[in-house]
Amino acid sequence: MTAAERLADAQYAAAWRLVRALPAGAAAGVFRIAADLAARSGAGPAVRLRANLARVVPAASPAELDRLVRAGLRSYARYWCEMFRLRPGDAPAVHARMDEGISGTGPFFEAIAAGRGVVFAVPHSGNWDAAGVWVVETLRGLGHEPVFTTMAQRLRPESLFRRFLAYREALGFEVVAAEAGTAAHRALTRRLRAGGVVCLVADRDLAGSGIEVSFFGEPARFPAGPARLAALTGAVLMPAYPHFSRDGWVVPIAAPVPVERSPESVAKATQSIADAFARLIAQAPADWHALQPVWTADQERR
Repeated sequence: MTAAERLADAQYAAAWRLVRALPAGAAAGVFRIAADLAARSGAGPAVRLRANLARVVPAASPAELDRLVRAGLRSYARYWCEMFRLRPGDAPAVHARMDEGISGTGPFFEAIAAGRGVVFAVPHSGNWDAAGVWVVETLRGLGHEPVFTTMAQRLRPESLFRRFLAYREALGFEVVAAEAGTAAHRALTRRLRAGGVVCLVADRDLAGSGIEVSFFGEPARFPAGPARLAALTGAVLMPAYPHFSRDGWVVPIAAPVPVERSPESVAKATQSIADAFARLIAQAPADWHALQPVWTADQERR
């Protein structure tokens, strides 16, 4: 383990302790100040976020983009603050608050009642951990096993990856490492064939093997995993967009995306996910945490 990796692990460990020890208002204030400082710096993540949001809101003036970037960094900071404070014992209260802001759940409940798996495809947005708690607690209330399966990149150092793994497992998430390859694929398909739920972040092609789509009118590559899993297992494929309300969370779920077991159908379904994300993100662009290159042109320049 390098010195930088040891420092990162220590910083996250300290954040979990300190943020939970602060009063909720004080913790939120600290993260909001940090976000505002990052926005005023006009460097690093603020630059990439501004470029991405300019595609989402092409008519925005420079001043409007400034405000949107600040709101976006505040949203991202809010996620981290809420994540560090979230405990398993908070699950019933989180579920109750989330239940007020979630919509489009009809096909989800129908699929679970019929013993059919569900694949939720989501972008990097809002508080996806809180959305995951809603899934776990809803399954519990329906008398099903209170767990869903998701996939994450393995962080370095390993101790930091284990911290995040333990945190999410305590909330009821089964997390498989993307680098696990065949083992990860088996875990995901096993969950779906048993009539369970899989949640996958699907707005960036981290593996470099995705499908080209048109996203806000420009070429981008999205992972094919959600559509392929749904095609392979017969699961219902549902895009969703977790984002924030003033005092809680909102999760609009789009209509199910049809997909069949053919490369052409998987590609079409992946484009449909991109289209659904574009519609949903445009309604609350500040809560899309797009701090990395998304479009093909940006990745090539990078």
